Amino acid sequence: MKPPFDTTHPLGATLWRLRREAASVGVFSLVANLLMLTPTLYLLQIYDRVLLSQSELTLLSVSLVALYFFLLIAFSEWSRSRLLVRAGVLFDQQINAQVFASSFKAALGNSGQRPGEAFTDLNSLRQFMTGNGIFVFFDAPWTPIYVIVAWLLHPWLGYLSLLFIANLLYLAWHHQSLSREGQIQALELGTKSNGFVQTKLRNAEAIKSMGMLGGLQRRWSQQRAQHMLLQRQNQDREQRNQSQLKFVQYAQQSLVLAVGAWLVIRGELNPGAMIAANVLLARALQPVQMSVSTWKSFQAARLAYQRLRQLLQQQPTSTGGRIADAATQGRLTLNRLSAMASGRQQPILQDIQANIAVGQVVLISGASGSGKSTLARCLLGIWPHTTGEVLLDGTLIDAWDQQSLGARLGYLPQDIELFEGSIAENIARFGPVESSKVIEAAEAADVHTMILHLPNGYDTQMGVAGSLLSGGQRQRIALARALYGNPAVVILDEPNANLDASGEVALLRAVQQLKDRGSTVLLIAHRGRLLSVADQLMILHQGRIQAFGAPTAILTGGPHPLSA
Repeated sequence: MKPPFDTTHPLGATLWRLRREAASVGVFSLVANLLMLTPTLYLLQIYDRVLLSQSELTLLSVSLVALYFFLLIAFSEWSRSRLLVRAGVLFDQQINAQVFASSFKAALGNSGQRPGEAFTDLNSLRQFMTGNGIFVFFDAPWTPIYVIVAWLLHPWLGYLSLLFIANLLYLAWHHQSLSREGQIQALELGTKSNGFVQTKLRNAEAIKSMGMLGGLQRRWSQQRAQHMLLQRQNQDREQRNQSQLKFVQYAQQSLVLAVGAWLVIRGELNPGAMIAANVLLARALQPVQMSVSTWKSFQAARLAYQRLRQLLQQQPTSTGGRIADAATQGRLTLNRLSAMASGRQQPILQDIQANIAVGQVVLISGASGSGKSTLARCLLGIWPHTTGEVLLDGTLIDAWDQQSLGARLGYLPQDIELFEGSIAENIARFGPVESSKVIEAAEAADVHTMILHLPNGYDTQMGVAGSLLSGGQRQRIALARALYGNPAVVILDEPNANLDASGEVALLRAVQQLKDRGSTVLLIAHRGRLLSVADQLMILHQGRIQAFGAPTAILTGGPHPLSA
Protein backbone atom coordinates (compact mmCIF):
# COMPACT_ATOMS: atom_id res chain seq x y z
CA MET A 1 0.00 0.00 0.00
CA LYS A 2 1.46 3.33 -1.09
CA PRO A 3 1.47 6.00 1.64
CA PRO A 4 -0.58 9.14 0.93
CA PHE A 5 2.25 11.42 2.10
CA ASP A 6 6.04 11.60 2.14
CA THR A 7 7.53 9.09 4.58
CA THR A 8 11.17 9.99 3.98
CA HIS A 9 11.19 12.33 6.97
CA PRO A 10 10.60 11.26 10.61
CA LEU A 11 7.22 12.95 11.00
CA GLY A 12 5.70 11.33 7.92
CA ALA A 13 7.21 7.96 8.80
CA THR A 14 5.72 8.14 12.30
CA LEU A 15 2.27 8.95 10.93
CA TRP A 16 2.55 6.10 8.43
CA ARG A 17 3.25 3.64 11.25
CA LEU A 18 -0.21 4.51 12.60
CA ARG A 19 -1.97 3.28 9.44
CA ARG A 20 -3.51 0.29 11.25
CA GLU A 21 -5.14 2.54 13.79
CA ALA A 22 -6.35 4.79 10.96
CA ALA A 23 -7.78 1.79 9.10
CA SER A 24 -9.63 0.69 12.23
CA VAL A 25 -11.07 4.18 12.66
CA GLY A 26 -12.17 4.00 9.03
CA VAL A 27 -13.98 0.72 9.63
CA PHE A 28 -15.88 2.08 12.64
CA SER A 29 -16.64 5.25 10.66
CA LEU A 30 -18.04 3.09 7.87
CA VAL A 31 -20.36 1.31 10.30
CA ALA A 32 -21.44 4.52 12.01
CA ASN A 33 -22.14 6.43 8.79
CA LEU A 34 -23.93 3.52 7.15
CA LEU A 35 -26.20 3.13 10.14
CA MET A 36 -26.84 6.89 10.13
CA LEU A 37 -29.42 6.07 7.48
CA THR A 38 -31.46 4.46 10.25
CA PRO A 39 -33.48 7.61 11.16
CA THR A 40 -34.44 8.08 7.50
CA LEU A 41 -35.53 4.48 7.06
CA TYR A 42 -37.28 4.51 10.42
CA LEU A 43 -39.37 7.55 9.44
CA LEU A 44 -40.27 5.98 6.13
CA GLN A 45 -41.35 2.78 7.87
CA ILE A 46 -43.48 4.71 10.36
CA TYR A 47 -45.29 6.66 7.66
CA ASP A 48 -45.47 3.91 5.04
CA ARG A 49 -46.19 0.86 7.18
CA VAL A 50 -47.11 1.59 10.77
CA LEU A 51 -49.57 4.43 10.20
CA LEU A 52 -51.20 2.64 7.27
CA SER A 53 -51.44 -0.78 8.95
CA GLN A 54 -52.21 0.57 12.43
CA SER A 55 -50.16 -2.42 13.73
CA GLU A 56 -48.66 -2.03 17.18
CA LEU A 57 -46.49 -5.12 16.65
CA THR A 58 -44.96 -3.59 13.53
CA LEU A 59 -44.29 -0.37 15.45
CA LEU A 60 -42.57 -2.31 18.26
CA SER A 61 -40.47 -4.37 15.84
CA VAL A 62 -39.35 -1.40 13.79
CA SER A 63 -38.57 0.59 16.94
CA LEU A 64 -36.49 -2.23 18.46
CA VAL A 65 -34.49 -2.65 15.26
CA ALA A 66 -33.85 1.11 15.14
CA LEU A 67 -32.82 1.11 18.80
CA TYR A 68 -30.34 -1.71 18.13
CA PHE A 69 -28.83 0.22 15.24
CA PHE A 70 -28.56 3.35 17.39
CA LEU A 71 -26.61 1.33 19.97
CA LEU A 72 -24.25 0.17 17.20
CA ILE A 73 -23.77 3.78 16.11
CA ALA A 74 -22.92 4.83 19.68
CA PHE A 75 -20.49 1.92 20.08
CA SER A 76 -18.79 2.66 16.74
CA GLU A 77 -18.33 6.35 17.53
CA TRP A 78 -17.01 5.57 21.02
CA SER A 79 -14.60 3.00 19.59
CA ARG A 80 -13.20 5.29 16.93
CA SER A 81 -12.75 8.11 19.45
CA ARG A 82 -10.85 5.75 21.75
CA LEU A 83 -8.70 4.55 18.85
CA LEU A 84 -7.81 8.12 17.91
CA VAL A 85 -6.78 8.90 21.49
CA ARG A 86 -4.59 5.79 21.48
CA ALA A 87 -3.10 6.81 18.10
CA GLY A 88 -2.36 10.29 19.45
CA VAL A 89 -0.54 8.85 22.46
CA LEU A 90 1.48 6.48 20.24
CA PHE A 91 2.34 9.32 17.88
CA ASP A 92 3.60 11.45 20.77
CA GLN A 93 5.62 8.60 22.25
CA GLN A 94 7.31 7.77 18.95
CA ILE A 95 8.23 11.31 17.89
CA ASN A 96 8.70 13.35 21.09
CA ALA A 97 12.30 12.22 21.66
CA GLN A 98 13.29 13.35 18.15
CA VAL A 99 11.47 16.67 18.60
CA PHE A 100 13.23 17.15 21.94
CA ALA A 101 16.68 16.45 20.46
CA SER A 102 16.08 18.52 17.32
CA SER A 103 14.80 21.46 19.39
CA PHE A 104 17.98 21.53 21.45
CA LYS A 105 20.06 21.22 18.30
CA ALA A 106 18.18 24.19 16.83
CA ALA A 107 18.82 26.16 20.02
CA LEU A 108 22.54 25.46 19.70
CA GLY A 109 22.49 26.41 16.04
CA ASN A 110 20.83 29.78 16.58
CA SER A 111 19.08 29.11 13.27
CA GLY A 112 16.27 31.61 13.72
CA GLN A 113 13.83 28.85 14.62
CA ARG A 114 12.04 29.02 17.95
CA PRO A 115 12.84 25.66 19.56
CA GLY A 116 10.27 26.02 22.34
CA GLU A 117 7.56 26.38 19.70
CA ALA A 118 8.12 22.78 18.62
CA PHE A 119 6.56 21.38 21.81
CA THR A 120 3.50 23.58 21.32
CA ASP A 121 3.29 22.38 17.73
CA LEU A 122 3.56 18.76 18.85
CA ASN A 123 0.68 19.25 21.30
CA SER A 124 -1.42 21.03 18.66
CA LEU A 125 -0.90 18.21 16.16
CA ARG A 126 -1.66 15.51 18.72
CA GLN A 127 -4.78 17.29 19.96
CA PHE A 128 -6.09 17.69 16.42
CA MET A 129 -5.50 13.98 15.80
CA THR A 130 -7.62 13.09 18.83
CA GLY A 131 -10.31 15.78 18.39
CA ASN A 132 -13.50 16.10 16.39
CA GLY A 133 -11.76 17.76 13.47
CA ILE A 134 -10.18 14.50 12.32
CA PHE A 135 -13.62 12.91 11.94
CA VAL A 136 -14.28 15.22 8.98
CA PHE A 137 -11.81 13.18 6.91
CA PHE A 138 -13.68 9.97 7.70
CA ASP A 139 -17.24 11.33 7.47
CA ALA A 140 -16.94 13.65 4.46
CA PRO A 141 -16.82 10.79 1.89
CA TRP A 142 -20.33 9.80 3.04
CA THR A 143 -21.85 13.14 2.15
CA PRO A 144 -22.35 12.16 -1.52
CA ILE A 145 -24.09 8.97 -0.39
CA TYR A 146 -26.61 10.92 1.68
CA VAL A 147 -27.14 13.23 -1.31
CA ILE A 148 -27.78 10.22 -3.55
CA VAL A 149 -30.35 8.83 -1.09
CA ALA A 150 -32.06 12.24 -1.00
CA TRP A 151 -32.05 12.26 -4.81
CA LEU A 152 -33.67 8.80 -4.80
CA LEU A 153 -36.46 10.23 -2.67
CA HIS A 154 -36.86 12.98 -5.24
CA PRO A 155 -34.40 14.57 -7.71
CA TRP A 156 -35.27 18.07 -6.50
CA LEU A 157 -34.12 17.12 -2.99
CA GLY A 158 -30.79 15.85 -4.33
CA TYR A 159 -30.13 18.97 -6.39
CA LEU A 160 -31.08 21.16 -3.46
CA SER A 161 -28.67 19.27 -1.18
CA LEU A 162 -25.81 19.79 -3.64
CA LEU A 163 -26.60 23.50 -3.86
CA PHE A 164 -26.65 23.90 -0.08
CA ILE A 165 -23.36 22.01 0.39
CA ALA A 166 -21.64 24.13 -2.27
CA ASN A 167 -23.02 27.28 -0.65
CA LEU A 168 -21.64 26.35 2.80
CA LEU A 169 -18.26 25.41 1.36
CA TYR A 170 -18.01 28.73 -0.45
CA LEU A 171 -18.96 30.71 2.66
CA ALA A 172 -16.41 28.82 4.74
CA TRP A 173 -13.65 29.46 2.19
CA HIS A 174 -14.62 33.12 1.82
CA HIS A 175 -14.67 33.75 5.56
CA GLN A 176 -11.35 32.03 6.09
CA SER A 177 -9.66 33.98 3.30
CA LEU A 178 -10.84 37.24 4.86
CA SER A 179 -9.67 36.38 8.39
CA ARG A 180 -6.42 34.49 7.68
CA GLU A 181 -4.09 37.51 7.62
CA GLY A 182 -5.55 39.01 10.81
CA GLN A 183 -5.23 35.70 12.65
CA ILE A 184 -1.57 35.33 11.65
CA GLN A 185 -0.78 38.90 12.74
CA ALA A 186 -2.54 38.40 16.08
CA LEU A 187 -0.65 35.16 16.69
CA GLU A 188 2.71 36.77 15.92
CA LEU A 189 1.99 39.77 18.13
CA GLY A 190 0.83 37.54 20.98
CA THR A 191 3.99 35.45 20.75
CA LYS A 192 6.15 38.57 20.64
CA SER A 193 4.37 40.09 23.65
CA ASN A 194 4.69 36.91 25.74
CA GLY A 195 8.34 36.48 24.77
CA PHE A 196 9.06 40.09 25.77
CA VAL A 197 7.68 39.46 29.27
CA GLN A 198 9.49 36.15 29.72
CA THR A 199 12.89 37.58 28.81
CA LYS A 200 12.42 40.50 31.19
CA LEU A 201 11.33 38.28 34.08
CA ARG A 202 14.69 36.51 33.88
CA ASN A 203 16.35 39.85 34.66
CA ALA A 204 13.89 41.08 37.28
CA GLU A 205 16.56 42.14 39.79
CA ALA A 206 18.39 44.44 37.36
CA ILE A 207 15.11 45.90 36.07
CA LYS A 208 13.83 46.64 39.57
CA SER A 209 17.07 48.03 40.95
CA MET A 210 17.71 50.46 38.07
CA GLY A 211 14.15 51.76 37.74
CA MET A 212 13.57 50.23 34.32
CA LEU A 213 10.21 48.67 35.15
CA GLY A 214 8.08 51.65 34.09
CA GLY A 215 9.66 52.03 30.66
CA LEU A 216 9.55 48.32 29.94
CA GLN A 217 5.96 48.12 31.12
CA ARG A 218 4.96 50.93 28.74
CA ARG A 219 6.62 49.13 25.84
CA TRP A 220 4.90 45.87 26.75
CA SER A 221 1.57 47.70 27.12
CA GLN A 222 1.90 49.05 23.59
CA GLN A 223 2.55 45.58 22.21
CA ARG A 224 -0.30 44.20 24.29
CA ALA A 225 -2.71 46.90 23.09
CA GLN A 226 -1.92 46.14 19.46
CA HIS A 227 -2.43 42.44 20.11
CA MET A 228 -5.75 43.01 21.88
CA LEU A 229 -6.97 45.29 19.07
CA LEU A 230 -6.26 42.63 16.47
CA GLN A 231 -7.83 39.98 18.69
CA ARG A 232 -10.99 42.05 19.06
CA GLN A 233 -11.20 42.66 15.33
CA ASN A 234 -10.72 38.96 14.63
CA GLN A 235 -13.35 37.97 17.20
CA ASP A 236 -15.85 40.49 15.81
CA ARG A 237 -15.26 39.16 12.31
CA GLU A 238 -15.59 35.58 13.51
CA GLN A 239 -18.85 36.34 15.32
CA ARG A 240 -20.28 37.92 12.17
CA ASN A 241 -19.23 34.91 10.15
CA GLN A 242 -20.76 32.47 12.64
CA SER A 243 -24.02 34.43 12.71
CA GLN A 244 -24.15 34.42 8.93
CA LEU A 245 -23.47 30.68 8.77
CA LYS A 246 -26.17 29.93 11.34
CA PHE A 247 -28.68 32.00 9.38
CA VAL A 248 -27.80 30.11 6.19
CA GLN A 249 -28.03 26.72 7.92
CA TYR A 250 -31.43 27.41 9.48
CA ALA A 251 -32.72 28.91 6.23
CA GLN A 252 -31.54 25.89 4.26
CA GLN A 253 -33.18 23.39 6.60
CA SER A 254 -36.45 25.35 6.49
CA LEU A 255 -36.23 25.59 2.71
CA VAL A 256 -35.85 21.80 2.44
CA LEU A 257 -39.03 21.38 4.49
CA ALA A 258 -40.76 23.94 2.32
CA VAL A 259 -39.72 22.19 -0.89
CA GLY A 260 -40.69 18.84 0.61
CA ALA A 261 -44.11 20.19 1.62
CA TRP A 262 -44.55 21.61 -1.90
CA LEU A 263 -43.77 18.18 -3.37
CA VAL A 264 -46.23 16.57 -0.96
CA ILE A 265 -48.91 19.02 -2.04
CA ARG A 266 -48.19 18.13 -5.67
CA GLY A 267 -48.45 14.42 -4.80
CA GLU A 268 -44.83 13.69 -5.75
CA LEU A 269 -43.69 12.89 -2.19
CA ASN A 270 -45.25 11.47 0.95
CA PRO A 271 -44.96 13.17 4.38
CA GLY A 272 -42.53 10.55 5.67
CA ALA A 273 -40.10 11.19 2.83
CA MET A 274 -40.41 14.92 3.45
CA ILE A 275 -39.24 14.53 7.07
CA ALA A 276 -36.62 11.96 6.06
CA ALA A 277 -35.18 14.35 3.48
CA ASN A 278 -34.67 16.98 6.17
CA VAL A 279 -32.83 14.43 8.34
CA LEU A 280 -30.70 13.36 5.37
CA LEU A 281 -29.75 16.94 4.56
CA ALA A 282 -28.76 17.58 8.17
CA ARG A 283 -26.57 14.49 8.10
CA ALA A 284 -25.05 15.41 4.70
CA LEU A 285 -24.22 18.90 5.92
CA GLN A 286 -22.76 17.77 9.25
CA PRO A 287 -19.20 17.10 7.92
CA VAL A 288 -19.32 20.44 6.11
CA GLN A 289 -20.48 22.27 9.22
CA MET A 290 -17.86 20.48 11.30
CA SER A 291 -15.15 21.44 8.82
CA VAL A 292 -16.22 25.06 9.17
CA SER A 293 -16.15 24.96 12.97
CA THR A 294 -12.81 23.12 13.10
CA TRP A 295 -11.13 24.95 10.21
CA LYS A 296 -9.06 27.09 12.53
CA SER A 297 -7.74 24.06 14.42
CA PHE A 298 -7.07 22.30 11.11
CA GLN A 299 -5.05 25.30 9.90
CA ALA A 300 -3.14 25.38 13.19
CA ALA A 301 -2.41 21.64 12.92
CA ARG A 302 -1.29 22.02 9.29
CA LEU A 303 1.12 24.84 10.19
CA ALA A 304 2.35 22.85 13.20
CA TYR A 305 2.99 19.87 10.93
CA GLN A 306 4.96 22.01 8.46
CA ARG A 307 7.07 23.60 11.21
CA LEU A 308 7.79 20.24 12.85
CA ARG A 309 8.70 18.72 9.52
CA GLN A 310 11.05 21.61 8.76
CA LEU A 311 12.63 21.33 12.23
CA LEU A 312 13.21 17.58 11.96
CA GLN A 313 14.61 17.90 8.42
CA GLN A 314 16.95 20.79 9.19
CA GLN A 315 18.02 19.49 12.60
CA PRO A 316 18.29 15.70 12.19
CA THR A 317 19.14 13.77 15.32
CA SER A 318 22.36 11.83 15.54
CA THR A 319 22.20 8.30 14.16
CA GLY A 320 25.17 7.06 16.16
CA GLY A 321 28.91 7.14 15.71
CA ARG A 322 32.07 6.16 17.46
CA ILE A 323 31.42 5.29 21.07
CA ALA A 324 33.41 7.20 23.67
CA ASP A 325 34.53 4.99 26.52
CA ALA A 326 37.38 4.64 29.02
CA ALA A 327 39.81 4.23 26.09
CA THR A 328 39.11 7.78 24.91
CA GLN A 329 42.39 9.62 25.49
CA GLY A 330 41.66 13.30 24.84
CA ARG A 331 44.05 14.29 22.03
CA LEU A 332 42.70 17.36 20.23
CA THR A 333 43.60 18.53 16.74
CA LEU A 334 42.39 21.74 15.10
CA ASN A 335 42.90 21.86 11.34
CA ARG A 336 42.15 25.19 9.64
CA LEU A 337 39.16 25.78 11.91
CA SER A 338 36.99 28.80 11.22
CA ALA A 339 33.74 29.71 12.93
CA MET A 340 30.99 31.98 11.67
CA ALA A 341 27.77 33.37 13.08
CA SER A 342 24.54 34.05 11.22
CA GLY A 343 24.11 37.72 10.37
CA ARG A 344 27.82 38.45 10.75
CA GLN A 345 30.15 38.75 7.76
CA GLN A 346 33.47 38.59 9.61
CA PRO A 347 34.31 35.11 11.00
CA ILE A 348 34.64 34.81 14.77
CA LEU A 349 37.54 32.38 14.39
CA GLN A 350 39.84 32.24 11.37
CA ASP A 351 42.17 29.45 10.27
CA ILE A 352 42.91 28.02 13.73
CA GLN A 353 45.51 25.25 13.71
CA ALA A 354 46.76 23.54 16.85
CA ASN A 355 47.64 20.15 18.33
CA ILE A 356 46.92 19.53 21.99
CA ALA A 357 48.49 16.40 23.41
CA VAL A 358 46.83 14.08 25.89
CA GLY A 359 47.09 15.28 29.48
CA GLN A 360 48.14 18.83 28.66
CA VAL A 361 46.72 21.89 30.39
CA VAL A 362 46.23 24.76 27.94
CA LEU A 363 45.38 28.26 29.07
CA ILE A 364 43.47 30.21 26.40
CA SER A 365 43.56 33.96 26.82
CA GLY A 366 42.89 37.10 24.84
CA ALA A 367 40.84 40.28 24.84
CA SER A 368 37.06 40.22 25.05
CA GLY A 369 35.55 39.25 21.70
CA SER A 370 38.66 37.46 20.51
CA GLY A 371 36.75 34.16 20.12
CA LYS A 372 37.74 32.24 23.26
CA SER A 373 34.26 30.98 24.20
CA THR A 374 33.48 30.22 20.56
CA LEU A 375 36.63 28.10 20.37
CA ALA A 376 35.46 26.18 23.45
CA ARG A 377 32.11 25.45 21.79
CA CYS A 378 33.86 24.33 18.60
CA LEU A 379 36.01 21.92 20.59
CA LEU A 380 32.84 20.48 22.14
CA GLY A 381 31.15 20.14 18.76
CA ILE A 382 28.26 22.43 19.66
CA TRP A 383 29.01 25.41 17.40
CA PRO A 384 26.96 24.97 14.22
CA HIS A 385 28.65 27.19 11.65
CA THR A 386 32.21 25.99 11.18
CA THR A 387 34.65 25.03 8.46
CA GLY A 388 37.80 23.01 8.89
CA GLU A 389 38.20 20.13 11.31
CA VAL A 390 38.08 19.45 15.02
CA LEU A 391 39.37 15.97 15.82
CA LEU A 392 39.30 14.05 19.08
CA ASP A 393 41.76 11.15 19.07
CA GLY A 394 41.98 11.49 15.29
CA THR A 395 38.20 11.29 14.74
CA LEU A 396 36.02 14.21 13.69
CA ILE A 397 34.11 15.53 16.67
CA ASP A 398 30.82 15.18 14.75
CA ALA A 399 31.53 11.51 14.04
CA TRP A 400 31.35 10.54 17.71
CA ASP A 401 28.19 9.29 19.34
CA GLN A 402 27.08 12.46 21.11
CA GLN A 403 25.49 10.76 24.11
CA SER A 404 28.52 8.67 24.98
CA LEU A 405 30.93 11.49 24.13
CA GLY A 406 29.16 13.83 26.54
CA ALA A 407 30.01 11.48 29.41
CA ARG A 408 33.70 11.76 28.52
CA LEU A 409 33.68 15.57 28.35
CA GLY A 410 33.54 18.12 31.12
CA TYR A 411 32.37 21.65 30.42
CA LEU A 412 32.00 24.66 32.68
CA PRO A 413 30.31 27.40 30.61
CA GLN A 414 30.78 31.07 31.27
CA ASP A 415 27.08 31.46 32.08
CA ILE A 416 26.35 28.92 34.80
CA GLU A 417 23.06 27.07 34.38
CA LEU A 418 21.87 24.58 36.98
CA PHE A 419 18.55 22.79 36.78
CA GLU A 420 15.63 21.96 39.00
CA GLY A 421 16.45 18.86 41.01
CA SER A 422 18.79 17.88 43.79
CA ILE A 423 22.46 18.84 44.03
CA ALA A 424 23.42 15.20 43.54
CA GLU A 425 21.33 14.98 40.35
CA ASN A 426 22.92 18.13 38.97
CA ILE A 427 26.45 16.90 39.66
CA ALA A 428 25.61 13.48 38.17
CA ARG A 429 24.26 15.24 35.05
CA PHE A 430 20.81 13.80 35.71
CA GLY A 431 21.98 10.31 34.96
CA PRO A 432 22.16 7.45 37.46
CA VAL A 433 23.46 8.97 40.69
CA GLU A 434 26.54 7.08 41.82
CA SER A 435 27.26 8.42 45.30
CA SER A 436 30.98 7.71 45.26
CA LYS A 437 31.49 9.55 41.96
CA VAL A 438 29.31 12.47 43.06
CA ILE A 439 31.27 12.88 46.30
CA GLU A 440 34.58 12.50 44.46
CA ALA A 441 33.64 15.27 42.02
CA ALA A 442 32.38 17.49 44.84
CA GLU A 443 35.59 17.02 46.80
CA ALA A 444 37.66 17.82 43.71
CA ALA A 445 35.72 21.08 43.34
CA ASP A 446 36.09 21.75 47.10
CA VAL A 447 32.33 21.94 47.55
CA HIS A 448 31.73 18.74 49.56
CA THR A 449 31.83 20.43 52.99
CA MET A 450 29.58 23.24 51.87
CA ILE A 451 27.01 20.74 50.57
CA LEU A 452 27.04 18.82 53.86
CA HIS A 453 26.13 22.00 55.73
CA LEU A 454 22.98 22.46 53.63
CA PRO A 455 19.70 21.31 55.25
CA ASN A 456 19.36 18.15 53.14
CA GLY A 457 22.96 17.73 52.03
CA TYR A 458 23.24 16.30 48.53
CA ASP A 459 19.45 15.90 48.40
CA THR A 460 18.95 19.67 48.71
CA GLN A 461 16.75 20.92 45.89
CA MET A 462 18.36 23.56 43.70
CA GLY A 463 15.26 25.57 42.89
CA VAL A 464 14.76 27.17 39.49
CA ALA A 465 18.20 27.62 37.85
CA GLY A 466 19.89 27.05 41.21
CA SER A 467 18.42 30.28 42.58
CA LEU A 468 18.74 29.10 46.20
CA LEU A 469 22.55 29.27 46.02
CA SER A 470 25.02 32.12 45.67
CA GLY A 471 26.98 32.73 42.47
CA GLY A 472 30.15 31.19 43.91
CA GLN A 473 28.29 28.12 45.18
CA ARG A 474 26.62 27.59 41.79
CA GLN A 475 29.99 27.87 40.07
CA ARG A 476 31.58 25.28 42.36
CA ILE A 477 28.70 22.85 41.87
CA ALA A 478 28.90 23.41 38.10
CA LEU A 479 32.63 22.70 38.35
CA ALA A 480 31.88 19.45 40.20
CA ARG A 481 29.45 18.56 37.40
CA ALA A 482 32.20 19.18 34.84
CA LEU A 483 34.61 16.93 36.80
CA TYR A 484 32.06 14.13 37.32
CA GLY A 485 33.19 10.74 36.00
CA ASN A 486 36.85 11.67 35.36
CA PRO A 487 36.31 13.01 31.80
CA ALA A 488 39.02 12.75 29.19
CA VAL A 489 38.66 16.40 28.12
CA VAL A 490 37.68 19.24 30.45
CA ILE A 491 36.97 22.77 29.18
CA LEU A 492 36.53 25.48 31.79
CA ASP A 493 35.33 28.88 30.56
CA GLU A 494 36.15 31.63 33.08
CA PRO A 495 36.15 29.10 35.95
CA ASN A 496 37.34 31.64 38.53
CA ALA A 497 34.92 34.43 37.64
CA ASN A 498 32.83 34.09 40.82
CA LEU A 499 35.39 32.47 43.10
CA ASP A 500 37.07 34.00 46.12
CA ALA A 501 40.70 33.34 47.02
CA SER A 502 39.98 29.98 48.67
CA GLY A 503 37.83 28.95 45.73
CA GLU A 504 40.57 29.77 43.29
CA VAL A 505 43.03 27.70 45.30
CA ALA A 506 40.59 24.79 45.14
CA LEU A 507 40.29 25.32 41.37
CA LEU A 508 44.04 25.14 40.93
CA ARG A 509 44.13 21.96 42.99
CA ALA A 510 41.32 20.43 40.89
CA VAL A 511 43.13 21.25 37.64
CA GLN A 512 46.32 19.71 39.00
CA GLN A 513 44.41 16.54 39.91
CA LEU A 514 42.97 16.35 36.40
CA LYS A 515 46.46 16.76 34.99
CA ASP A 516 47.79 13.99 37.21
CA ARG A 517 45.00 11.68 35.98
CA GLY A 518 45.92 12.35 32.35
CA SER A 519 42.91 14.49 31.41
CA THR A 520 43.31 17.17 28.76
CA VAL A 521 42.28 20.52 30.28
CA LEU A 522 41.55 23.80 28.52
CA LEU A 523 41.21 26.90 30.69
CA ILE A 524 39.74 30.12 29.35
CA ALA A 525 40.68 32.99 31.62
CA HIS A 526 41.92 36.58 31.77
CA ARG A 527 43.64 36.32 35.13
CA GLY A 528 47.17 35.01 35.05
CA ARG A 529 47.21 32.97 38.29
CA LEU A 530 46.12 29.85 36.39
CA LEU A 531 49.42 30.00 34.47
CA SER A 532 51.06 28.08 37.29
CA VAL A 533 49.37 24.84 36.17
CA ALA A 534 49.43 25.47 32.40
CA ASP A 535 51.66 23.52 30.04
CA GLN A 536 50.70 25.58 27.01
CA LEU A 537 49.47 29.14 26.52
CA MET A 538 47.27 30.10 23.57
CA ILE A 539 46.59 33.78 22.98
CA LEU A 540 43.80 34.74 20.59
CA HIS A 541 43.55 38.09 18.88
CA GLN A 542 40.63 38.99 16.59
CA GLY A 543 39.82 35.35 15.97
CA ARG A 544 43.35 34.22 15.18
CA ILE A 545 46.08 32.55 17.21
CA GLN A 546 48.57 35.25 18.11
CA ALA A 547 50.80 32.92 20.07
CA PHE A 548 50.75 29.26 21.11
CA GLY A 549 53.44 27.48 23.06
CA ALA A 550 55.15 27.26 26.43
CA PRO A 551 54.05 30.11 28.75
CA THR A 552 57.57 31.20 29.68
CA ALA A 553 58.65 31.44 26.04
CA ILE A 554 55.60 33.46 25.05
CA LEU A 555 55.62 35.85 28.01
CA THR A 556 59.31 36.63 27.67
CA GLY A 557 58.98 37.21 23.94
CA GLY A 558 56.93 40.42 24.12
CA PRO A 559 53.94 42.17 25.67
CA HIS A 560 50.86 40.03 26.05
CA PRO A 561 47.66 40.28 28.07
CA LEU A 562 49.10 38.02 30.77
CA SER A 563 52.53 39.57 31.02
CA ALA A 564 51.41 42.35 33.35
